[in-house]
Amino acid sequence: MHFTLKIKAILTKKEGHKFRSTCLIASALDLIGDKWSLLIIRDMLLHQKKTFKEIAASKEGIATNLLSSRLKLLASLGMITKRKLPTNKKENIYLLTEKGIDLAPMIMEIVLWSDKHVRAYNPGMNANERDGTDKMLIIENCQNDYRAFARNVIN
Repeated sequence: MHFTLKIKAILTKKEGHKFRSTCLIASALDLIGDKWSLLIIRDMLLHQKKTFKEIAASKEGIATNLLSSRLKLLASLGMITKRKLPTNKKENIYLLTEKGIDLAPMIMEIVLWSDKHVRAYNPGMNANERDGTDKMLIIENCQNDYRAFARNVIN
């Protein structure tokens, strides 16, 4: 199914959208398993990007029409919010909700898996800079840093 149609189906799930199965993994992937959603959440969570322009500037090069549709999808799912900057009412900002912040452990696991298994195929990947630090502490610090960032942005 074309992704735009899939987004419309997800957005209208109360009107009869069916997930492809009852599997927990498949159901989650039906919502956030496309090529771009987790990268957008990564940029927001780890790089504290908050504007359309900042997110669009990521080196993966998402097309602006795709970025717009993914931001709408993530907002409709309650993963992010769209609001205006207190100091600039013309510019929209996007912030993660607790639901979006809760994806931090999954993002960390993807990082660790990729570092272990994908580096052989892409030796130029970023280095994993864990330094033996406890994984849960890294996740908690990342989540708390983002919460502090978001509070600072809206105040």
